[in-house]
Amino acid sequence: MTAHAGSSGAGTPRAASIPITVRGVVKTYGNTTALDRVDLDVASGEFMTLLGPSGSGKTTLLMVLAGFIRPDDGSVRFGEREVVRLAPHKRDVGMVFQNYALFPHLDVAANIAYPLKLRRVPAAEAAQRVEAALDMVELGGMGKRRVHELSGGQRQRVALARAIVFEPRIVLMDEPLSALDKQLRDHMQIELRRLHDQLGMTTIYVTHDQREALTMSDRIAVIAGGRVQQVDTPRGLYERPANRFVAEFIGESALLAVDVRDGVCHCAGVPLAVDVWPAGGTPRHLLLRPERVYLAEAAAADGHNVLAARIVDVIYQGDSFLVQGTLADGTRISARGIATAAALARMPARGETAGFAFAARDAVLLADSAT
Repeated sequence: MTAHAGSSGAGTPRAASIPITVRGVVKTYGNTTALDRVDLDVASGEFMTLLGPSGSGKTTLLMVLAGFIRPDDGSVRFGEREVVRLAPHKRDVGMVFQNYALFPHLDVAANIAYPLKLRRVPAAEAAQRVEAALDMVELGGMGKRRVHELSGGQRQRVALARAIVFEPRIVLMDEPLSALDKQLRDHMQIELRRLHDQLGMTTIYVTHDQREALTMSDRIAVIAGGRVQQVDTPRGLYERPANRFVAEFIGESALLAVDVRDGVCHCAGVPLAVDVWPAGGTPRHLLLRPERVYLAEAAAADGHNVLAARIVDVIYQGDSFLVQGTLADGTRISARGIATAAALARMPARGETAGFAFAARDAVLLADSAT
């Protein structure tokens, strides 16, 4: 994504976004390594998500960027400026916390104006900026409301308005949607992305929710064990994971044990045509996404790979169905499809044998790799 310039159209000019460069960042707590030589490049105006399970180091990295945690080693640059030793309030960073961190004794307008007050912005200008920020997050006319009178989604919007009102070049968000119900959360994902595109700020977003990351991001950095496992576009991560951890963490997957003999991949004794081989290391597993697998006759399927499996479960899920089977070696394989009347009528029963078919382009080989 490129940086934007000019007017946002809502009365607030777009900030001049800047890139972020992280090199060799280390943070330890006693014998625990929270960040292990982390390198990361974020382009100017990019929406980058830090994705990983609890304890992976993603929030620690965000706090390092914000200035609330100082790393033991390494460099953090905003544009050309080294900021490791720079105080948080001097970094020109907008922050949205998981619990919103709003002041309950102040009304909405005063909450949003707080960063402007700290920067000694004149009252008249501050009032104009607050109104523009309220309009931008679709809360126009609600400046006099008290925090306790707001819904969860409205509080989230106030927190976001406060983060952008002083026109920072970087916005950091720490799981800001985690307290919302699913329907509102899905809606706010789209709204946050829209606002990011409108403002053009460099955005770093932390979440453990893979679907949220796939929905909102230009690129995603998957983090585990204090290390960056892979940085790629949502589609790149999903279709070409770098290792087993990323493959299992992003989306539904089946990992089948394979062996390679004379340059041919075999699974459960069946030779397979595979397009995607690992860049390094010996292939150990075959990644299959259930929606890329379909049921077919066990003998043949239009030139696609076919693995015979015994059906162990058929799960109806409204708009789709999931069929699970086991190969001869006991490995589980799944196929997901659209639950049309015709597909449901052809559904095999438990205990029957069916062919699970997939194209060579949808088969991804992975080498063993430690996280």
